[in-house]
Amino acid sequence: MSLFSDAETGTPIDFAPGEVVLAGYTGRDQEAVRRHIDELAAHGVPGPERVPAFYRVTPALVVATDSVDVLGSETSGEVEFILLRAGGELWVGLGSDHTDRALERESVTHAKQVSPKVVAPGLWRYADVSPHWDRLVLRSFAGPDRRLYQQGPVTAMLDPEDILARVRERAGGDRDDRLVFSGTLALAGELGYDARFAAELHDEQTGRRLTLDYTVNVFDPLD
Repeated sequence: MSLFSDAETGTPIDFAPGEVVLAGYTGRDQEAVRRHIDELAAHGVPGPERVPAFYRVTPALVVATDSVDVLGSETSGEVEFILLRAGGELWVGLGSDHTDRALERESVTHAKQVSPKVVAPGLWRYADVSPHWDRLVLRSFAGPDRRLYQQGPVTAMLDPEDILARVRERAGGDRDDRLVFSGTLALAGELGYDARFAAELHDEQTGRRLTLDYTVNVFDPLD
């Protein structure tokens, strides 16, 4: 079964991720990037050696689900747009780079690897939204009351083609099975570890939305 489909027609998209790259600190506004780095530093997370930063994770972590299991109580989602190529076209979608914040204080790379990366199954053709790319907005919501957690235009991050070019440079070339997460926005408030996370990619010109919504279950290993 295909993980993704065309959000407009429901037609399955022939794509299976063979490489997953998580971009980080991709903000066009370097002051905003610094604020995000400072937010993480306040929680003991070391800053990257260079920006943007890129992390490769196991493709098996990518799931389209309404429930995830995590190993610790200090985890949280991050709303991002995702990019992939299939059928000769570039597609854009919605994802959450769920991350273990406790482990992140020791190793960002390991923290990225131990938590699921949740995606919305529907994708839009990039060619359909690129003419009004500045009208697309990312939002995330945390907790049962859906309090606003993050919000901002996709243009807060680098342009999709720029992100993909930087990934090609760092990863040593292109791949047809590469799935890329864009990097995320600054928080609207405080970092939280909630049992529910939701996100949307809203096309304000057409009114269309891609959405995801999942519960976070803390797994008890009985150790």
